[in-house]
Amino acid sequence: MELNDLRVFTRVAELGSFTQAAEQLGLAKSRVSTVVRQLEARVGARLLQRTTRHVRLTTDGEQFLDRCGQLIADAEQLQGMFRPAASGLRGRLRVDMPNVLARDLVIPRLPEFLASHPQLELAISTTDRHVDLVQEGFDCVLRIGALADAELIARPLGMMPMRNLASPAYLQAHGVPTCLADLARHRIVHYSTRLSPHGASWEYCDGDTVRQHPVRKAIIVNGTEAYSAACLAGLGLIQVPVPGSQPLVDAGRLVEVLPEFTAAPMPVSLVYPHRRQLAPRVQAFLQWITQVVEPYLGG
Repeated sequence: MELNDLRVFTRVAELGSFTQAAEQLGLAKSRVSTVVRQLEARVGARLLQRTTRHVRLTTDGEQFLDRCGQLIADAEQLQGMFRPAASGLRGRLRVDMPNVLARDLVIPRLPEFLASHPQLELAISTTDRHVDLVQEGFDCVLRIGALADAELIARPLGMMPMRNLASPAYLQAHGVPTCLADLARHRIVHYSTRLSPHGASWEYCDGDTVRQHPVRKAIIVNGTEAYSAACLAGLGLIQVPVPGSQPLVDAGRLVEVLPEFTAAPMPVSLVYPHRRQLAPRVQAFLQWITQVVEPYLGG
């Protein structure tokens, strides 16, 4: 039984699709189907239930998938057990993270990580949407905000503090707000991944309670870069994480306002598929990125 065959079966089982598995693995769909059929013949059990629309694990397949994950992780650890530490990690690592964190915190520090592991291939996706780890083949994801994926493993890193910002030109035109009542004559840039006009408000903490104050929106955007750009253009106030906005504040391009009425800190987590053992390259990256991000977070 070949280790690569186990990897093929695992990808089909996780994606629930022969076609998607073939695309991600760079194999012909016929080859993927053959590998799975041969595995079923070797173990003497049907591992996947196939219909015209769906591919589902059988009861035997669920047990087999669990063991496959353990065997693949064990094999990767064994392969590197006697390799000199200086040679570093091998293989491909696919991760996703918010654009701002990638740009300002992670990518500037990547040379040190890759210098320690020159044979590691790293693929970084920077999106403002929540990707599907399993369906899109990610090893891990760095997420800001509440998590809804109960079947995934989440490692909380801390809370990211928020601040309120405006451009000097905007403040010159509309005045500097000093209290919530002043927001009646101000506008915000509304962030919505689906460009929804609903939910536009000013969030602030009243003790342990998070409250929403009504305020007019000037523009709706669905990306963090556009969100900051709209503020820089003088279109309205924004509420953003402190780390990503610090360079703009330091340069005087944006100014902090209403510091006593900031939004609630946002949780930051590392998320990865539910597996008993992670590949060494994934473990190493999780440990490294934790050290990179945690200094910028609160408890």
